[in-house]
Amino acid sequence: MRISFFYFIVGFILISCNSENKNADFDFTTVFESSNGTETATYQQVIEFYTQLADNYTSIAIYSMGKTDSGKPLHLVTFNPERSFESEFSGNSDKNILLINNGIHPGESDGIDASMILLRDFAQNKLRTPKNTIIAVIPIYNIGGALNRNSTSRTNQNGPKEYGFRGNARNYDLNRDFIKADTKNARAFVEIFRIVKPQLFIDNHVSNGADYQYVLSHLFTQHNKLGGSLGVYLHESLMPQLEDSLQLKNWDITPYVNVFNQTPENGFSQFLDSPRYSTGYTTLFNTLGMMVETHMLKPYHMRVQGTYELLKSFIAIVDNDAEKIKQLTNDVTQNYKPGIEYTIAWRLDSSKSSILSFKGYESQRIPSKITNSTRLKYNRDKPFTKDVTYYNYYTPTTSITIPDKYIIPQGYWNVIDLLKLNNIQLGRIDKDTLINAKVYYIKNYETVRNPFEGHYLHYNTKTETISENVPIKKGDYIVNTNQDGVRYILETLEPSAIDSFFNWNFFDTILQQKEGFSPYIWEDTAEDFLNKHPEIKKRFEEKKLAEPNFSANWYLQLDWIFKQSPYFERSHLRYPIIRVGG
Repeated sequence: MRISFFYFIVGFILISCNSENKNADFDFTTVFESSNGTETATYQQVIEFYTQLADNYTSIAIYSMGKTDSGKPLHLVTFNPERSFESEFSGNSDKNILLINNGIHPGESDGIDASMILLRDFAQNKLRTPKNTIIAVIPIYNIGGALNRNSTSRTNQNGPKEYGFRGNARNYDLNRDFIKADTKNARAFVEIFRIVKPQLFIDNHVSNGADYQYVLSHLFTQHNKLGGSLGVYLHESLMPQLEDSLQLKNWDITPYVNVFNQTPENGFSQFLDSPRYSTGYTTLFNTLGMMVETHMLKPYHMRVQGTYELLKSFIAIVDNDAEKIKQLTNDVTQNYKPGIEYTIAWRLDSSKSSILSFKGYESQRIPSKITNSTRLKYNRDKPFTKDVTYYNYYTPTTSITIPDKYIIPQGYWNVIDLLKLNNIQLGRIDKDTLINAKVYYIKNYETVRNPFEGHYLHYNTKTETISENVPIKKGDYIVNTNQDGVRYILETLEPSAIDSFFNWNFFDTILQQKEGFSPYIWEDTAEDFLNKHPEIKKRFEEKKLAEPNFSANWYLQLDWIFKQSPYFERSHLRYPIIRVGG
């Protein structure tokens, strides 16, 4: 590319390509290839490779996006032979877009190298050009982690010689940050994702929870959770086609082996990717998502080659199914209209399962030479193929009715900022008013005992719903649910949803009572209050008779009366976002 300009429509900056930086003699052999499959490229080498690729091939463009926690910008590289001077992400193209994310955990570098080879081979016409699909690649998502190279942090991994660290520049695991967006990385990703609006998404990883024969495993977003005809297509068409295509190329693949220090022949379940994870987040916008999980004990050259072959097969399948995929993703929004039930919590359905012909290794428990217990030992000289039970169905446990709208007090600017970042359309209240709406009160919740990615995460949140006349202030925000980000709205604003903003501690201030009473003063006021409210006094006396612990505790009694009185603050445990209609 020889043109440098701003794509004002989408906010991308196309990295300058001109005769001064173009290098016609640049060697596009990757570090992985030149090292015979033992090394991975550094961050600087990756960006230089793609910059030169864009300078030398018009089908490749590299864009610079928002800054990450490392101080460096996130990049996006695209392969699109039919690009024009207008934005290729204007939404007017008939093509689908596949977004590939690499290096979210930079020690898992397989996708970084495989994507470099893939885009080079497409640019150099070594592969058949997809006719219906634009390929977009984030070269390295966790730049801070990629710059923190070492050879020891991946204890079990078989190569490469050096690699990046899992934590980012602020030591966040970025694959837990897609909803809370504590990092600049996550915010830059959201900006890319909501501009690109991909129909398809792949996140490349490396994993080891057990030992088995496969180099490749797939972790598609859970099909019941994806839902509707889109979930059916993923489960009954896309996944089998990918498995069959790879098998024909002698690259057997299995579903992600969701066990740790256990043996998979006893059966295992599909991983439920909640919105904190990449494919869980992309599902909220009805994107068909998949994590690639190569096996870290396999040699590095095999893992990269396997990832490359998987990406080729996936692209060929979705390019052939492009019209069907576009239609399914366009139609699915009809499933999420006001008044319709929406599931916010799932559990594994043990009554349904599939049978996998699984290629593993015999294992045994043998005495440990270090501890006083036994250890798990796989025997690679004893491979087997056995039928294994795979639990890959989930059933709803908690559902809500989709409301017409939510109203958010303007003081919760942190919530408003994330909704805006995700291109959620917002309105404003134009005058003070009083409306009847449904209000949640937090009845129960649990909290993790140890910090989790910068938060003390809540879970098992239960609420009580009460209809109230609620004063709304001029300037408060209205969020209509009739928009393409409805699932993101529901999963973040419904407090009982697993990755809601409430569960991620955005509303912890309502959990703390701000005002109280001095017993020696409140005694007189409480007596007067009970005398003026005989129905409450009757409940109080009944409670003392029925509950010995309550009857024996003078403070609990005063506190109970206080909480029945108008002196008690109504904001305590009252969720401030209200539901209207639906």
